[in-house]
Amino acid sequence: MQRTILMEASMKTFTSVIVLALAASVATAQWVQTNGPYGGAIHCFAVSGTNLFAGADGSGVFLSTNNGTIWTSASTGLTNTHVHVLDVAGMYLFAGTESASETFLSTNNGAMWSPINGGLGCIVSDIVVKDSGIFAAGWTDGMTDGGGVYVSTTNGTSWSAVNEGLPYYGWMTGHCYEVFALAVKDSNLYAASGGVYVLSNNGSKWTPAGLTNEDVSCFAVNGKNLFAGKRQYPCIDTGDVFLSTDDGASWTDVSSGLTNAGVNCLAVSGTNLFAGSMDGVFLLTSNGPSWFAVNTGLNDTIVYSLAVSGTYLFAGTGSGVWRRPLSEMTTDLGDMTSVLPNEFVLFQNYPNPFNPSTTIKYKLPKSSEVSLSVIDMLGRKVSVLVHERMGAGVHEAKFDGSDLASGMYFYRLQAGDYVQTKKLMVVK
Repeated sequence: MQRTILMEASMKTFTSVIVLALAASVATAQWVQTNGPYGGAIHCFAVSGTNLFAGADGSGVFLSTNNGTIWTSASTGLTNTHVHVLDVAGMYLFAGTESASETFLSTNNGAMWSPINGGLGCIVSDIVVKDSGIFAAGWTDGMTDGGGVYVSTTNGTSWSAVNEGLPYYGWMTGHCYEVFALAVKDSNLYAASGGVYVLSNNGSKWTPAGLTNEDVSCFAVNGKNLFAGKRQYPCIDTGDVFLSTDDGASWTDVSSGLTNAGVNCLAVSGTNLFAGSMDGVFLLTSNGPSWFAVNTGLNDTIVYSLAVSGTYLFAGTGSGVWRRPLSEMTTDLGDMTSVLPNEFVLFQNYPNPFNPSTTIKYKLPKSSEVSLSVIDMLGRKVSVLVHERMGAGVHEAKFDGSDLASGMYFYRLQAGDYVQTKKLMVVK
């Protein structure tokens, strides 16, 4: 009897140690706030090799060379520190501010900035590089002519307006343009201006490319896919994301799973698309079918900017820059398939932690008898997801944990002689 009691006590202690260790492991799977930069909302990022630049609304530009562990000021020469736009073109780094007359260029990673405003008549909202030209988009206060899209072939020392075909508004007889985002896809340049417009093959006139009267705020390009994110106005509309696979000829709403909050920014990693919104960060894998919130640990969920740098996703908020490993959030199988072409693979479930459902993906290099089950901490099966012969390829199974208590569980794949177990966590 005493021996039985001792064995039970030992088992409880062993189980507690496992639970604590696994819980500590899962606790690290979340966003972490980097040590700066501070002094205003982070409205933009730019990535150049291992250099990550962040633009703050009120304290200029900051540089980190170690994934946000240390940030240093890179604002010498900036006469306006309300930086809303950053972009990199080779050795050139561009910064746009809240002022129509203060746009800047640095050729030494932000160590020194020089103004580049000749002919650039707008508050810059976006800058992109296409072929040998630098394109800047922006808007004015509505009282003076200007705004729209400008191009420079002299690294920003002089600019020319390229606005024919864009919609305009104006006071009295003025012509004021509003362009809030630009995107380069193949030989086309896209502009967000009360809808989407396209400038094809270095042409001189814009033509409509769909989404008429939609307030598009950002773009993302991934192969043949062009994504457009839409901002939200209170009590008027909701934020959405649209997808075009035919260069803007047609669009599909891919907003399922997004909350009713405006989309401020988009970022691409492999086949994964991230959206930064007024409700945090959301992930869309392989173009759908639904978005998932990936906000664990993100205490400031008003996200103004996103950037993929190295193996991390960075989020700019009003409280500085937050960082999270991409591997914690993504289930991109493309790269993994090319690295492990002849092996069985059990991938981490997504989302994790979850409530109430999650997806488990696995890969078989050959047809196999497959058993996929979920097990509790005492080794008891709580669900059998797959128990049949499956063909070679990538498969997935949905697991609904609605009937389970919060806590740590395991899922186990057996395919022929291959056996692999991973942990998952139900949080209610």
